[in-house]
Amino acid sequence: MNLNFLMVPIEIIYNFHKMKSFLYALFLGFSLFANAQNKITGTIKDVQNKPMPGVTISIPEIHKETISDATGAYVFTNLPSGNFKIVFSFIGFATQSKSLLMNQKEIKMDVVLEETIHQMDEVIISTAFNKLQSQNVMKVEHQSMKTLQQKGTSTLIEGLATIPGVSQVSTGTSIGKPVIRGLSGNRVLVYSQGVRLENQQFGEEHGLGLNDAGIESVEVIKGPASLLYGSDAIGGVLYFNPEKFASPNTMDANFSQKLFSNTNGSNTTLGVKTSSDNFKFLARGSYNTHADYKIPNGTRVTNTRYNESDFKTALGYSNAKFTSTLRYNFNKLDLGIPENGIAEQTSSKKTTYPKQAVFATIVSLNNTFFFKNSKLDADLGYISNDRSEYVDSDVANLHMKLKTYNYNVKYYLPKFGKLESILGTQGMHQTNTNSGIEYLIPNATTNDFGVFGTANYEWNKNVVQAGIRFDTRNVSATEHGIVGEEGYFQSVDKKFQSFNSSLGFKTNLKENIILRLNFASGFRAPNLAELTSNGVHEGSNRYEIGNVNLQKEQNFQTDLNLEYRNSHFELFVNGFYNHINNYIFIAPNGTQINGLDAYNYAQANANLYGGEAGIHFHPHPLDWLHITSSLESVTGKKQNGDNLPLIPANKWNNSIKTEFKSTKYLKDSFAVLNVEHTLNQNNPGPFETKSNDYTLLNFGFGGRVTLGKMAFDVNLNANNLLNRKYISHLSRLKNDGIPNIGRNIVLGINFVI
Repeated sequence: MNLNFLMVPIEIIYNFHKMKSFLYALFLGFSLFANAQNKITGTIKDVQNKPMPGVTISIPEIHKETISDATGAYVFTNLPSGNFKIVFSFIGFATQSKSLLMNQKEIKMDVVLEETIHQMDEVIISTAFNKLQSQNVMKVEHQSMKTLQQKGTSTLIEGLATIPGVSQVSTGTSIGKPVIRGLSGNRVLVYSQGVRLENQQFGEEHGLGLNDAGIESVEVIKGPASLLYGSDAIGGVLYFNPEKFASPNTMDANFSQKLFSNTNGSNTTLGVKTSSDNFKFLARGSYNTHADYKIPNGTRVTNTRYNESDFKTALGYSNAKFTSTLRYNFNKLDLGIPENGIAEQTSSKKTTYPKQAVFATIVSLNNTFFFKNSKLDADLGYISNDRSEYVDSDVANLHMKLKTYNYNVKYYLPKFGKLESILGTQGMHQTNTNSGIEYLIPNATTNDFGVFGTANYEWNKNVVQAGIRFDTRNVSATEHGIVGEEGYFQSVDKKFQSFNSSLGFKTNLKENIILRLNFASGFRAPNLAELTSNGVHEGSNRYEIGNVNLQKEQNFQTDLNLEYRNSHFELFVNGFYNHINNYIFIAPNGTQINGLDAYNYAQANANLYGGEAGIHFHPHPLDWLHITSSLESVTGKKQNGDNLPLIPANKWNNSIKTEFKSTKYLKDSFAVLNVEHTLNQNNPGPFETKSNDYTLLNFGFGGRVTLGKMAFDVNLNANNLLNRKYISHLSRLKNDGIPNIGRNIVLGINFVI
């Protein structure tokens, strides 16, 4: 590996140290304008009555967070009036959530935290009422980005695919699309910065388009979430929580560097953030570059190289009346498209033809207004996706500009006893324009509008949650081209409407046993490609013909979750059954156009079923040892018995993790050995082939190194340690017999400046 990437420019660090004192003084000055009103103070101790420094204390409803000091003390000032939950969390201790009523006075709240082996209970943002997972009606998978990065994956989507129930459709290492329980593309909705992400996700070679820098965590809803998010959440939601601001009156800066042996890759990130009591600011830049990936025999897969630049910044303000956060993200992608298999052998990172250039922008404004006993959330978003595809020259054959404006407004009604309720409305205005030589979809406008209401009733350790929603979507496209020729698109003016509802129940059967049962419906309107396609799809090497008469997809899913945990053992079992009316698929019509097989979009009812199960064993007195194992399975079939396409193979994942005692130079260290076994996929779709099983061995080691006054985090990972040759069932290079990536050693270092 080229260790030159580890060299940090001296002037960058120097300038950050100079800027640190200036920004701190600036934001401290802003805090002088704060008019302190409600106030919370307290001390946090353990059961031995010892003060606990470093505990995270947060009030999720108003986006406030602080850290306890060396004496275990904490303080919140300038708080609005109303009913709130305050959450105390610390790794290795049980998370506590307490309700409080703020009413123009000071409250003292002391807390005693108890040790636990379980993972920290997280506040779930993607669901309606932002409760701790242990209180939540829905089972939501929560993973911090730090945990995913410690697995040594080279892209965000690779990290997501390690979560049970989540997979990826991949084209090499650069392009990946999320799959949740067998559903992907426009059936999985992605939220970033609190707004809906739109990036031409119908395309097979259109990846996620997000960089993991500046993302705090991800939440995965596995199942229809149309009640909260409208159309396209029929299969689930990926909800990315952005990086948090610094604690009040502090400033942080960090530099991280990762190196990848297989692709000669490098990922460099630099960030700074600071906060006063009222004002908050952060900025983060990242650059990612990779050469073609190597398969186990040492040869490279031509033009799988890519380069990515990413910049995120945010400015926040809060007082006793409202909070507001403005976030901006710009992402530039230069992607090679592998069409020639294994050809030219080079370690160059400069892409060749064919290739894609993608410029993506996300601007979000997240506001919360506080009233005496209620509040109003108003999120506004602008998303721009400028995508060009170059076949053999610098002239774009395909150039699409997608612009999306959306809003999401929720009013939290005053709490009535143990009943909480929300009324909300959402909408979207979207335009697609073409300026390339070819059109993949026509110029079009899409307008969404939806209204919903949901309520949550909690008593003892039981929760019932229900809701209903109505949506309407209007799609209009302009005519283009010559009738009867390739590239002709007829005009479209379609309206899709749907009512959806959900009902969930959570209870503790016993002290250590949680049961969740959910029923929910969802819908998806056909996308423009399904309605209007008329031409060659280069990525699939076929001629695709749309169907303007397609109906909306409508589904109903049942989910059952059972969890058991005691001091040394955890068990979870998730099961689901998903029925989809008018499932949209593509199939050959038996003819050829321009020498290529012609495919039509059609519909049929379909069923998907399966689930995930797993254990976590923490034997006593071996407190440093963690043994985990999980199994995931999904089956998808149409009503005629044909298998659905892009259904991931069943997977069995096992890990042994050890945690070492801290020493003078190494703290919070760990080592993990992971064995991932993917079973045969003997039930391929009609136009797929079977896939063989394979086993991958992965190893990771890390910790915090302290050398005098300098401290940094280090992670060393070896993925596919035995350099096993394998082909994933969801690899788009499978038809060419091209294996997935071989052994990849990843070194990551993170410095606090």
